[in-house]
Amino acid sequence: MTKTAFITGISGQDGSYLAELLLGKGYHVVGMVRRSPQDVYPRIEHLRDRITLVQADLTDQAGLIRVLSASQPDEVYNLGAQSFVAASWEQPVLTAETTGVGVARLLEAVRLVCPHARFYQASSSEMFGNAATTPQDENTPFHPRSPYGVAKAFGHHLTVNYRESFGLFACSGILFNHESPRRGREFVTRKISRQVACIRLGSEEQLRLGNLHARRDWGFAGDYVEAMWLMLQQESPRDFVVGTGVDHSVADFVEVAFAHAGLDWRRHVLIDETLKRPAEVDLLRADPTKACEELGWKLSVEFEALVRMMVDADTEEVNQAKGNA
Repeated sequence: MTKTAFITGISGQDGSYLAELLLGKGYHVVGMVRRSPQDVYPRIEHLRDRITLVQADLTDQAGLIRVLSASQPDEVYNLGAQSFVAASWEQPVLTAETTGVGVARLLEAVRLVCPHARFYQASSSEMFGNAATTPQDENTPFHPRSPYGVAKAFGHHLTVNYRESFGLFACSGILFNHESPRRGREFVTRKISRQVACIRLGSEEQLRLGNLHARRDWGFAGDYVEAMWLMLQQESPRDFVVGTGVDHSVADFVEVAFAHAGLDWRRHVLIDETLKRPAEVDLLRADPTKACEELGWKLSVEFEALVRMMVDADTEEVNQAKGNA
């Protein structure tokens, strides 16, 4: 019997990779998108004839109940959120409503109309924030340093609460930074790869960045969606940290990207103080032992290969845009 998976945020980076994975496993995929007059979702255009899109929003309780009732999914993946950390200081209330309270609305809708469904919550390493210990695992206390991290912590705790209170198969993946050529251009990794491509092709000269010293655990998004799926195939719901176990600085990312393009990054990078965050998170590094041992999860793309992948994809895209201009 064909399983049905329901994905919020299907038009984003993770949603598109997850949809591809599930389609490959024979699922019927239902994706939730916000109402848009353009109805254009570039990351999933190649999947449009194989998936079902429904319109609803994490701020609309009735809408969530309606689409879940109609689709009756076996698995629900909540990837929808205001996911850009920097924007969460400018839009803290919106971030709280979608990234935090939106989880409550979706869990409640699941409880009411499809309590049999297995639920995955996209938690974040940003919940650890100013962590007391490194690396961070499932038992590391949270100390979020942004409205985004605070909202994610709310959603995480609520997922645990619904699991314990109502017996839902509800679990969270505490995912560390994961990137790809489908990453939004506002994120620092994609900003770097895109600008390197532009400099490589002669259309730009400079890359403005904030804190080059912040260190993150960066992996490939295509690997991380497999961990999401694996969590929902277990006998009992549990939470897992997912990451590479290795940290790199923003400067490391910059150096690899420019070197791959045959450029000296010191000639092109400018530090812009206005791009620094009000409260910085200096270091995040995962301890993914539990996910590796209990889920059998493993990486397929290492850090430097990931950076090169992103630079090459952006170079091709910028080149095509120049050719079509």
